[in-house]
Amino acid sequence: MDSTRAVLASLPKVELHRHLEGSLRLTTLIELARQHDLDVPREIDELRRRVQVTLHDPSCRAFLATFTTLRQFYVSPEVICRFTREAIEDAYLDNVRYMELRFTPAALSAARNYPLHEVTRWVVEEVRKTRLELRDMQIALIASINRHESLAIAEQVLRIAVDHKEEIVGIDLAGDEAHDPAEPFAGIFREARCEGLGVVIHAGEWAGPAAVRYAIEELGADRIGHGIRIIEDPDIVALARDRGVSFEVCPTSNALSGAIRRLRNHPLPRMLALGLKVTINTDDPAICNVTLTGELAVAMETLGLTFGEIKVAMLTAAANAFQAPVVRESIVERFQNALRGWPAGISQSSGARQAPLL
Repeated sequence: MDSTRAVLASLPKVELHRHLEGSLRLTTLIELARQHDLDVPREIDELRRRVQVTLHDPSCRAFLATFTTLRQFYVSPEVICRFTREAIEDAYLDNVRYMELRFTPAALSAARNYPLHEVTRWVVEEVRKTRLELRDMQIALIASINRHESLAIAEQVLRIAVDHKEEIVGIDLAGDEAHDPAEPFAGIFREARCEGLGVVIHAGEWAGPAAVRYAIEELGADRIGHGIRIIEDPDIVALARDRGVSFEVCPTSNALSGAIRRLRNHPLPRMLALGLKVTINTDDPAICNVTLTGELAVAMETLGLTFGEIKVAMLTAAANAFQAPVVRESIVERFQNALRGWPAGISQSSGARQAPLL
């Protein structure tokens, strides 16, 4: 296992599904709790129980509750910029070289009621600054809307995303799909597509496969966040294949959120066998206490994927980045070159399960 993880750590990686709000370092949170006298635990083990989920209590309720605590920490523009920079740095240290980091303006503004456009500007400017420091890493942003928030907030987030299209390449719908419907937001996502933004919808995680169908047919989803319950309906599987929709799968997160009962039963291999486009991601690395290298190791050691399938998953992610075609082609070429011959001395067979990249 150690040798497998060492090889995976060396892999240049693409990540399409990582939330800024779920990427906050515990050490930074402790420092801020003491500095700003926040009403949260000041000891790291106690705070960990509030902001990390374990398999002792895997549920949607426990998973989403962590964000209630985390919202207390967005206490200044400097802190929000720090969180942004550290999230990117942590990905970089894990050899992630292209990342689409999604952030939720309404969540970041909650602690001090900051204007959404100001919060977005802070995040965008920190991404630009960090990109200059990490020149071999490409970073883009996705603006996320929560289902439980108002349509007025969603409309404002869309307008802000359009105003920052150089940095914000897509728009996302997240939250508790089992209780908060997507239907009110249909017009928002139709407009997002008309504006040239990529559309990704959290669906088929806690709700059934019909949520994936709605995301594809009515919301125009290019990508589905999670989408693991699609395997329950062959017709929707065929729809996703026909439309070329890709899936941002987050194995450990799905176990911790109660979307699956056991990690070893994760449907990722089944999704591959069905010919779906699948990428592997962390979702919320701090909340789940994972890295992308660790998630790739889980895919191999627990779910039985090969090195070749891991490699193709990275190229699938590159091929489904929310970028203009010419930029996306350059990203794919970059990773094809970087992964050529990887891993040295190990069979490159990718198996027959992975769908075409494009």
